[in-house]
Amino acid sequence: MIMMMILSRYFNSRTARRFVSTCSGHGWWDKVRVAPKDPTVKVNESFLADPFPHKINLGVGTYRDDDGKPFTPQCVGDAEAKINRYKLEETNSSEVSSKFVMESVKLAYGNDSFVVREGLYAGVPTLSGTGACRLFAEFQRNFYPDSQIHLPDPTWPNHHNIWSQAQIPVKTFHYYDPYTKGLDFDALISDVKNAPDSSFFLLHPCAHNPTGIDPTEEQWREISYQFKVKNHFPFFDMAYQGFSSGDLDKDAAALRIFVEDGHLVGLAQSFAKNMGLFGHKVGCLSVLTRDIKQAAAVKSQLEHIFHSMYSSPPIHGILLVTMILSDPTMKEQWKKEIKIMANRIRAMRTTLRRNLEDLDSSFSWEHITNQVGMFCFSGLTPDQVKYLEKQFHIYMSPDARISMAGVTPSNVNYLANAIHQVTRISEETSVCM
Repeated sequence: MIMMMILSRYFNSRTARRFVSTCSGHGWWDKVRVAPKDPTVKVNESFLADPFPHKINLGVGTYRDDDGKPFTPQCVGDAEAKINRYKLEETNSSEVSSKFVMESVKLAYGNDSFVVREGLYAGVPTLSGTGACRLFAEFQRNFYPDSQIHLPDPTWPNHHNIWSQAQIPVKTFHYYDPYTKGLDFDALISDVKNAPDSSFFLLHPCAHNPTGIDPTEEQWREISYQFKVKNHFPFFDMAYQGFSSGDLDKDAAALRIFVEDGHLVGLAQSFAKNMGLFGHKVGCLSVLTRDIKQAAAVKSQLEHIFHSMYSSPPIHGILLVTMILSDPTMKEQWKKEIKIMANRIRAMRTTLRRNLEDLDSSFSWEHITNQVGMFCFSGLTPDQVKYLEKQFHIYMSPDARISMAGVTPSNVNYLANAIHQVTRISEETSVCM
């Protein structure tokens, strides 16, 4: 037996050497270099490698409860039980997908919207919101090959990757004002006016990632008006419906303003965060059209593209979302639960700001509660972020975006003290210089 193992290793090693020797001349992958890691992935890996027992991960993009644990709404558990009980996964996947798209569109535009009543949309299930964006980028490239995409500065970093990989040139427009830590509205409008006519723009309808800054209703109406003047195409990425206000309809107000003003829009939806379905990758892409004939044509093209990309999405997550959205009792339960989730995030914002102010910080922390949704653009410098990680074992993305889902009643005081320390040290160093 031992002799057989030795011989096996010898021949395997010899085969491997012969393989390397034979293939080395080709050099197929000699030009391949290690790709840069996604900043959020890098933060999470550093956090996991840290043995410190009281470390804090503020890079997570999914909701956490008061104990810092992943949260699954009760309505999702109820839907799961019903699917298992009636073996609903055996249903026709095409029928389920159509119903899922319809319920997703109703959630976005409203049950009584003419878009829904008249069927003026083309929609398909996607691999979460990322897949919806990627699919639209490919659709844009196919039918407007000379176009560009205008992204807010800043935006979710992966937006740049998605459109670049689709070979769509990326431009940015002003959004965040680092001095006020708020919206740079005048510069935003100026960029909209100065962009070439009929440009593509990506907008966050609520809970902007990473800044947590949303335009007011009046500002959204002005943005919509200027888009109309320039005939720009608005593409909305709605990954956090419900997390801005706790009200699903209120968080879709910007989208509905554009529809009221007569825009044809594109929309990426994700249920990863607001239904706790991150691992299921449930998303939807919908594009509004002039009539049902156009809707059929657009849908056929979207299906043609996604069949070559991922054939068809997993059915289980789609079933869960469809059941919750189409069942009045489950949907009401979900609305209550998402309000609780949004309220917890708001409470942590209030507590973090109060704790910082109680420490007699010389800095203004109003922006913590002025911003909304999952993320807070803290205003910390890259050096301060590194110092927090090194000295306090607090991890966040390099742009100082804090995931408020990672802030809990048990760690908020420690976090406030750490932020106070690094900002005080920076201030003292600046005075000395």
